[in-house]
Amino acid sequence: MRKSKVQRQRGRGSKDASIQSERWLTWLYRLSRLLKVSGIAIAICLVATAGLLLYLRTQALPATTISQTSEMLDLNGEVIDTFHTGQNRRPVRLNQISPTLVTATIAIEDRRFFDHTGFDIKGMARAVVANVESRSKKQGASTLTQQLARNLYLTHEKTWTRKLREAMYTVQLEMKYAKNEILEMYLNQIYYGHGAYGIEAAAQMYFDKSSSELTLGESALLAGIPKGPTYYSPYRNMKNAKDRQKIILTTMTDQGHITAEQAKAAYEELLPLQTQGSAETEGIAPYFRDYVQTIAVEQLGLDEQLLVEGGIRIYTTLDRATQQAAEQAVHKGLPADSELQGALVAIDPRNGYVKAMVGGRDYTENQYNRVFATTRQPGSSFKPLLYLTALQSHKLTPMSTFRSEPTVFTYDEGRQTYQPRNHNDKYFNDDIDMRKAIASSDNIFAVNTVMAVGPEEVIDTARRLGIDSPMKPVPSLALGAFPVSPFEMASAFSVLAGGGVRHMPTAILRIESKNGEVLYEAKPQAEEVIDPAAAYVMTNLLESVFEPGGTANRVSALIKRPVAGKTGTTNTDAWLVGYTPELTTAVWVGYDKGRSINTSEAHSAAPIFATFMEEALAAVPPKIFPMPPGVVSVYIDPASGKLAGSGCAEKRLETFIAGTQPTEVACGEATDGAEPHDNSGVIDAEVQKRQSWWQQLKRWWD
Repeated sequence: MRKSKVQRQRGRGSKDASIQSERWLTWLYRLSRLLKVSGIAIAICLVATAGLLLYLRTQALPATTISQTSEMLDLNGEVIDTFHTGQNRRPVRLNQISPTLVTATIAIEDRRFFDHTGFDIKGMARAVVANVESRSKKQGASTLTQQLARNLYLTHEKTWTRKLREAMYTVQLEMKYAKNEILEMYLNQIYYGHGAYGIEAAAQMYFDKSSSELTLGESALLAGIPKGPTYYSPYRNMKNAKDRQKIILTTMTDQGHITAEQAKAAYEELLPLQTQGSAETEGIAPYFRDYVQTIAVEQLGLDEQLLVEGGIRIYTTLDRATQQAAEQAVHKGLPADSELQGALVAIDPRNGYVKAMVGGRDYTENQYNRVFATTRQPGSSFKPLLYLTALQSHKLTPMSTFRSEPTVFTYDEGRQTYQPRNHNDKYFNDDIDMRKAIASSDNIFAVNTVMAVGPEEVIDTARRLGIDSPMKPVPSLALGAFPVSPFEMASAFSVLAGGGVRHMPTAILRIESKNGEVLYEAKPQAEEVIDPAAAYVMTNLLESVFEPGGTANRVSALIKRPVAGKTGTTNTDAWLVGYTPELTTAVWVGYDKGRSINTSEAHSAAPIFATFMEEALAAVPPKIFPMPPGVVSVYIDPASGKLAGSGCAEKRLETFIAGTQPTEVACGEATDGAEPHDNSGVIDAEVQKRQSWWQQLKRWWD
């Protein structure tokens, strides 16, 4: 029996519904499988991501090779020079950077810097859309962290490997450092053009100021340079730089950091841009700079790469005002149209600090530092070491006499002879004492002295005073026949100025790492190497050089304070080495290639010395040399060398080491102050102090 049409339709509908249900169940099954697989995949990805992040967190970032500028500072902490390998870097803390510069940089480079975790997804999407629309790659989406990772650890090659490593380092930076730390590192290493790396170096180069002092206009200009250091350099194209500055100011306004009025004023601000290259000069005291670098590397063992790349700070003993006085004195004292060279070094005898150094007339033309030249004979400026030896050994006193006349000396057990001559063959043809011999620089007296005390003893004295140059024990030693550097002479005379105490010459006080760790610190080294009484008597005698009849009398009017010293002249060299209680200075003048100096040039060292000393000590009140115990002063009769009696027509107050003063009286009975005492000169020292004070004051006033 056939089914009705309705029944057939119902059966077919039931079958269709069954098929539909089966299809639905199949789709649900497939969806559940897909969700399960997707869940597993997501879980795996999450686990993998977590593992990768954990791995990256435990891994150290690569070592950076960014060099940082090292600085050399003077005695007052002011920078006198910098060291770098073509990359000028001066790291500063974030709180030392102008807030307007920080804001300008974030606004134009990475506006969501404090919100993202290293990657700006919105920025990346915006850049993709912009680049698709323009069919170019005009816009980038690198965050500050990505730029930092690339600049610190990678090259700028455009490869997928480099981009993958950049992403890894970006994640590590974000995990290891706070946002402010990342920002500080970024601002200290980004390139601002013309060799300036970091905002501090850029601020100094472009505006000669610290980054903390940057104005809004200056900040906006500098913030625009890193996008294209050459294209946006104000030195190369001011229009491009100003256009970029305007974009940054507008962006800051749109983001609510500044008002439109502030942006307009900043754009119209007249920027005090430095002349290009003015911030890249040799710095002051270039000869001193080289000297310090040599000490740091060769004596202190500082790694040279650390010196030029490590961001270290070298604190030196240089006094800027004293150095400027030295440079001016040398420049003024050397004829402009001459090849005559000069050198000057000044040391504080109270601590050994090297206060000034000029190694030649022009560092840019010749970097040879003549302060350390060991090829020049000191001539008569060496004689104080000879007389000091005689005084300290008690073999001679200020009143010891020798005849000033042409003399032939024999030595080496009579096998050799030596015949010195006085300048211009001028002799007293009479007996003269040590004071007169020193003032007039009598060579015959000097050779008689070295024969009396022994040249070996003189060399020993020189060694104790810091002179290491080779010398031979021969009579010509007395006349400075063996070359000695100006530095050695200044060091030796500093012992006299310091009352017999030798302070090791010091140029570097401290070296600090870029983190402030002390790598080296000078330790004071002072030793009494000469009897203070002998040093004082020698100083008293050397004051005669600047008094009437002395070889430096012609410049005495330029010096308004007590000063002691000695001139020296050879055929090729002119010297004056002298001192006050506060400063010892050696000046040398001559030619580099053994050329003889003329009469006028032979007198050029003294004016340089006098001009420098008076200017360098202009702010220091004149002081007399302090008298130590063991010194006596008595009135003597110059004619006989005995104590001056009441009947002597002429009397002179002379200073002696206690126990070496004359005891015999001339011209009747002794006058007040003429008799020796057994109190090591305490009473006589007071007499001498009063007399010396009055004499010095009178000479200073005149």
